[in-house]
Order: sequence, then structure tokens, then C-alpha cells
Amino acid sequence: MNWTEELLEVYEKNRDQAGVIHYKKYKIGKEEQRIPYVLLPPFHTTVTAQVEIKITEKGELLNAEKVADVEKSTVIPVTEKSGSRTAGKAAHPLCDNLQYIAGDFGDYTEKQKEGNECFELYLSGLERWYFSEYTHPKVAAIYRYIKKGKVIEDLIRYKVLVLDENGKLDSKVKWQGVSQDKYLVRFVITAGVTDEIIEEACWKDRSLQECFIQYYNSIQETRDLDYLSGQWEAPSYLQPKKIRNEGDGAKLISANDEVNFTFRGRFSSKEQAFSIGSETSQKIHNALKWLIRKQGHSFDTMYMVAWESDMHPILNWDADTEQIISTANRVSDKAEDDFEEEYEEEEPFATDTNPIVAEQLYQALQGYRKKVHNTSRMVLMVLDGATPGRLAIQEFKVLETAQYLDNIYQWHERGGWKQQKKKNHYYYGVPGIKDIAEILYGSDGNAMGSLTINDKNGKRMYAELGRRLEPCIWSGRNLPYDLVQIAVNRASMPQSYKHCTNWKQTLCLACSFVKKNRYERYKEEWNVALDEICKDRSYLYGRLLAVADQVEYRTFEQDSERMTNAKRYMTTFSQRPFETWKIIEENIQPYWNHLKVSERNYYRKVLDEIYALFEVDAFKEKRRLDGLYLLGFHSQMFELKKKKSNQQEDKEHE
Repeated sequence: MNWTEELLEVYEKNRDQAGVIHYKKYKIGKEEQRIPYVLLPPFHTTVTAQVEIKITEKGELLNAEKVADVEKSTVIPVTEKSGSRTAGKAAHPLCDNLQYIAGDFGDYTEKQKEGNECFELYLSGLERWYFSEYTHPKVAAIYRYIKKGKVIEDLIRYKVLVLDENGKLDSKVKWQGVSQDKYLVRFVITAGVTDEIIEEACWKDRSLQECFIQYYNSIQETRDLDYLSGQWEAPSYLQPKKIRNEGDGAKLISANDEVNFTFRGRFSSKEQAFSIGSETSQKIHNALKWLIRKQGHSFDTMYMVAWESDMHPILNWDADTEQIISTANRVSDKAEDDFEEEYEEEEPFATDTNPIVAEQLYQALQGYRKKVHNTSRMVLMVLDGATPGRLAIQEFKVLETAQYLDNIYQWHERGGWKQQKKKNHYYYGVPGIKDIAEILYGSDGNAMGSLTINDKNGKRMYAELGRRLEPCIWSGRNLPYDLVQIAVNRASMPQSYKHCTNWKQTLCLACSFVKKNRYERYKEEWNVALDEICKDRSYLYGRLLAVADQVEYRTFEQDSERMTNAKRYMTTFSQRPFETWKIIEENIQPYWNHLKVSERNYYRKVLDEIYALFEVDAFKEKRRLDGLYLLGFHSQMFELKKKKSNQQEDKEHE
């Protein structure tokens, strides 16, 4: 299926949701924010309303007030022209700005002629709907009220609008950042049932929306073959905008060139070159808007959205391993405490977690797999602006859900390593895309002390990394080697970080990338657990560095932020290990005497074991170390911490 068929299917499967406003919740600090999203019915759009007018079924005014910021999102019917209007005049059929719905707009502004023209356009359009066979009681009520031509007068009386000293709308007064003369008005209709008064919002009424769809289809005169559905429909040549967000003017489909004749030589008219039905176009675009707002991710101007064909909650490909397992368990109704071990409860020095977490991940994905249909598909779309007014589909991909889950598993299992998320929070797996971008390109110079991409191109860097890693996760392609090198180089420069936790995050990611790269290039399997028989030169040098680091660090005060000589020389050590190791050895000599005899003997024993694994010629080689030295360093470091903890536990039980 192509992208239009996929989106049409999404719309048809979820048409019961059409017109229902939902809210996506998220937190900024301690405050909860809500972002509205809605699957729009055909020939409808969302706008932000500033004013709400309450009237009776007979068109009598009851109340008027400003709309609260959290409730401003409003679904309104539009025509092809009004939905695409910019500078031209085109009235919306029901709810619109004051200059269209207020017959007295010219009395309170300097735009008498423009106000009269807009009001005539609006009233004549509303009148045609009112007198059609597809009218609705709410249309009748609004028509009766609007005909009076006193909207602004009424709003002044209810103190919604404010006049200046000249008796005109005060241009300095704004609401939601909108000046008074541009306020958009929506309506609430009250109906009396016995002794009970029922208030009905016109923007939430599905019967009103259906009436407009039927009415708008009835007034379309031209019928042509829809190239997408194969049906005879009213064609559309002005396609919807607001695809990525409410302020987005870029269009995904455009075929209005009758000047340069880009179709010349193939067709004699634009109708032959391109024909898409109005309702089909509306469904495709509305489904895409809904998906983006519901579960899309934005990186500057680039938007990525993925969905499952039956609209099950999706396992986000850009999430970290911890989130993947949590989401899969939630969808499959499998409690996380069914597993023997939780991430948060793992000891920071535990090393043999690969089999445990791999099994957790496998079981979680299996639970998700059982919830979806065997014909289930995963769909990915990546959109970005080709020009300011045009959108381009940069990526469209469809996979069987079973294959998608297999690829997700491979990404997290083959790159799985001990990750440090926060100071005292560890998990085993692979970080999410946003975290990877910040580790590779960020700095910790901000007030929060976390890794952040601060430069003006930061958003584009997020987008570019997402674009490069997406094929690795979705399609199982090899990890780009330049990203591996960036991670290794940054991990080799601990002195460039102000906060040790940020460097540790970088080190963990570098180990993850090196592990995955070694599997892809040589089919090698590496774990966090220390390989005590490995004779690889880089791995052994990394182990030596970890021991030197620990010998010095053990003499520091608890939680000291001082940097050891091992870390200070790490960059040079990775380039000239033999020469630099001699310097590090000399620099740590004073620290040996500060250790307990048992501890000193243990560290010397570990060093001797490492030396014994070296080949003489390999030890003295002048070539630089490859990324495996970080694996040796990290694994040895955790092994030493585990040993220390075990000794402490033995002492406590004596």
C-alpha cells in the first residue's frame, strides 16, 4: 500500500473519533500542559477561538465571554477556498472572525468597506446552508442571531470588547496574542427540554458536522475521476495546509501551476495531470494531521510519525530500552513486577545483566506481538519542508509488525550495554535517539548541568541523527561508523566535561556503539561482564587504565569530583598507549602507599594478570587503540567495584 492508501485506511478505521477533541498531556516542570488533537471530519479544520457567544434556538443572545486559553481549540466547517485563504476574502460557513460575522464591524473600525464585503460573503453563504435540505437547528439559530447585525455591540455590552477614546475597537487590547478586530467567534446553543436547559457547543456536534459534509458535497458542481479512490468525486485543487502544526502553511500536494505548464508534453491540462477528490483529500490530510499531533515527533522542521495499522499503541523506535520494555508490558497487560529484577533496583556495579534484560525485552515484545493481528503493519512517514510553502515525504516505510519487533529487538540487544541515565539510575540497553544526539553533540555548560545541544543548529542536528539512525532501527542496517568514532573520541576526553555523570553517559554510549559495530563487522559478541581471557591489545590496555584509575580514586574523599591521572591522560593514552602508560604508572606511585595492604595486593595482582595476557610485541606497539579499549576500561571498572562491594558485604556479615 502507498502512503495515501495507508492514511485513508487510518481515517476509515477511526472515523468514530472524527470531531472529538482529545488532549495530549505533558509536564513542563511542575505544571501540566495540554495539547489538543482531533481527527477532523472532511471539510473541517481547527482554529483558536477568542470569543464564545451563547444564544437560544431562536437566536436570542444569552451571554458572551472570552475563551479560556486551555479551551481555545475549536473545530469549524470550511470550504475549499476559506480553508486555504491567506490574503483573499473567503468566508467560513459557520464560525469566523469578527470582520465576517459582525454586521456592525465597520461602525467600530476604520474598515467600513472591507467589513461590509466580508459580512455579505459570510451571511450569503450561511443563508444558502440555512435554506438547503441539509440545514440544522444550530445553523438556524446562528443565522437568526447574525442577521441582526449587532455582534460587536453585544460584545461591548458584555465587556468582551473594549473601545478607545474615539469609540473604535482599541488596537492595543489583545487576547491570546490576537487583536480585538481579529477575534474568532464560536457559538453555544441552548435548548429547553421541559424544565432543563441544555447547552450544546456547535464545535462538538457530530450531527452538525455531518449536515455540513452532506451540504458541501451537494453544492459541488464538477465531478471527475479521483485518481486515488477510483470514484467520481468533486475534484480538489486547493489542498489543505496546517499539516505539521496549526501555523504550518506548507502543503503536501499542490498542482496549481497553469503559468509554467509543468505538465506540458505529457498532458494538455492540469485536470489530466492531477485529479484528487475533495473528500478523499480531506480524509488523507486529516488522518495525517491527527497522527502527527497524537504521536508524532518533531525535529525543527522535520516531523516523524509512525503508527500500527490497527492503531494499537506503538512501540516508539526512538525510545530507550527501558521505555520500550515498559510500553510493551503496558500494552500487553503484563506487569513489570512479573520479572525477577527491575532496572531501578539493579546494583550499579552488577555486570552480568545482558541475559536478564535480553529476556525481559524478548518477553515484553512477545507480549506485544500477541496483542496485534497477524496481518498488522508498522508504518513510518518522515516529512520536511522542501520550500517554505511545500512539504516533501522524505521517507515512507511499511513493515510487517513482526519484522519491526524483530528489528527493534536486534537494535537493543546487539547494542545493549550498561547505561547511566542519571547519577544513581542505571539500566541495560541502548539510549533513545534524543539522548544519543545530546551525548554525541551536546555540552554540559548549561545551568542544569545536563548534556544539551545549545547552538542554533541544534534542532537540525537532532533531525539529522534521527534520519541516520532510523534505517538502523527500522531496517536493521549497520550503524554508521563515523557515529561510532564520534562516541569513542568524546568518551576519550573526560577532561572536557564539567560533570562526571555526563562523561559516564558518553562512555556508556561509546561502549554500546563499539559493541554493535564489532558484531556487525566481525560477528563478535561482547558483554559488560569482564572477559578475563581476552588478549586483544586495546581491551587489555583499557583494563590497565581502569586499575590505575581505581588505585588513585580509592585514596580520594568520598564523592570527590577530582579527576584521576588515568582520566586526565585518557586522550593521549588512546593515541600512544605504551608511552602514556609509563607516565600514568609513575604518577600513581604515591597513591599505592595510601591503600590498605590487602587492597594494594589485590590491585597489583590484577595488574599482573593483565600484563600476563599481553604479547610482548603488542604491548610495545605504537599504533593507537581502537574502541575496544573503552569496553575493557568499563568492564574492568565495574568488576573492581563489584569486588569492593563484595568485600564490604563479607565484612558486614563477619
